[in-house]
Amino acid sequence: MTKAHIAADPTSRILGWYDRHHRDLPWRISPPMAARGERADPYRVWLSEVMLQQTTVQAVKSYFALFTAKWPTVTDLAEAETEEVMKAWAGLGYYARARNLKKCAETVAFTHGGRFPDTEDGLKQLPGVGDYTAAAIAAIAFDRQAAVLDGNVERVISRLHAIDAPLPGSKGMMRGLVAAMTPARRPGDFAQAMMDLGATICTPKRPACVLCPLNDACVAPVSDDPQRFPVKAAKKEKPVRLGAAFVATDETGAVFLRKRPGHGLLGGMTEIPNTDWTARQDGATGADAAPFAAAWQNCGTVVHVFTHFELRLTVFRSTVSRTAATGPGWWEPEETLDGEALPSVMKKAIKQAMPEAFRPRPRTTEIEKAHTP
Repeated sequence: MTKAHIAADPTSRILGWYDRHHRDLPWRISPPMAARGERADPYRVWLSEVMLQQTTVQAVKSYFALFTAKWPTVTDLAEAETEEVMKAWAGLGYYARARNLKKCAETVAFTHGGRFPDTEDGLKQLPGVGDYTAAAIAAIAFDRQAAVLDGNVERVISRLHAIDAPLPGSKGMMRGLVAAMTPARRPGDFAQAMMDLGATICTPKRPACVLCPLNDACVAPVSDDPQRFPVKAAKKEKPVRLGAAFVATDETGAVFLRKRPGHGLLGGMTEIPNTDWTARQDGATGADAAPFAAAWQNCGTVVHVFTHFELRLTVFRSTVSRTAATGPGWWEPEETLDGEALPSVMKKAIKQAMPEAFRPRPRTTEIEKAHTP
C-alpha cells in the first residue's frame, strides 16, 4: 500500500487495525462476536457510556458488572429504588450522572416502551444524554453514521491534523474532521477503534507512533511534538472552599448519617453532618458549628477536588449517646458503612476520623448477591 493511499484512506486502516487489536470489554460487541451475529444492546451501550464519563475503563468494569447483574434491563433499572441505585453508584463520582441515569431509565421504560430512540436527535431528548453520549449510542448500538468525539478521539484527531486551536473551542472543528472520516458501514466499530487507538497507542504521554496505523498520515510527529496535542486553554486556578464534617459514633461504633437534599451537588447521597462549604475563614467551619453538642475532637483536614473548586474539610469526631444526636438521620453500623451511598469526600472524612473504616471488601460479593434468587 502506497503512502498516498494510506493518507487518503485512514478509515480502512483504522478498521483493519481494530479488527486485529480491539480491546475486549464487557459492554462491547467485538468484531468476532459481530461475525457470529451478535448485536449491541442499546441498554448496555448507554450504561457503559454514562459510567465512562470522566472515569477510567478499569474503574468502570466492576460497577458495570454489578449494575447489569442487579438490573439486567432498562426496565429493571427504572423500577429499582433510587436509594439502591445511588448506593450501587457510590464511589464512581459525578453523582448527577446517577440521578440522570435513573431518570433516563424511567423515561425509556415508561415513555418509550423500554426501547431507546435510535437517532442522535431522539437520544438527546433523554435525561442526561448529551452530544457525545447520543452519538456513541447511535453509532455503536444503531449503526448510525454519527461522529463520536471523546477525549481519546480528540487526542487522535488533533495529532493527525496538528490542530493548534485550543480546546474546548476546537471541538467543532474536530467533530467535523471525525464526521468526514466516519464510514456509513461499521460506524460503531470505527468509533470504538478511534477510542482504542487513543487509549492504547496514541496515549497522552509517550505515544507509540511506530505502531500506529495512521503513522504515515499523521502530521504531528513530522512537524511537532505529538504530546503537545490536543492543545488546551490555560487552566484557571480552582477556588478553595472550607467546611467542617462531624463523625459521631455511639458506643458500638455505629456512625450517625443523614441524607443530602435531592438537588444540587451530591444530591440524594448519604453524608455525615457537615457545614455549608464557604470561602469564609471564620468560625462557621469550626467545632462551634456542630449540629449538636458533644466533646468534638479535631482529627485533621481532608482535601477533595471537585470540578469547579477545591474543598478543605476539617474533620471532628465524638462518641455520643444516640439520644444526643438531633435532627433527621440514622445510625449505621461500621461494618455496613461501605454499602451506603457515601460519596468519596464523605468516605475520606469518615476514614480521617476512623482509620479502621472501609476495610477492603471485594465488590464481587455484591455481584454474587445480585445473582442469588
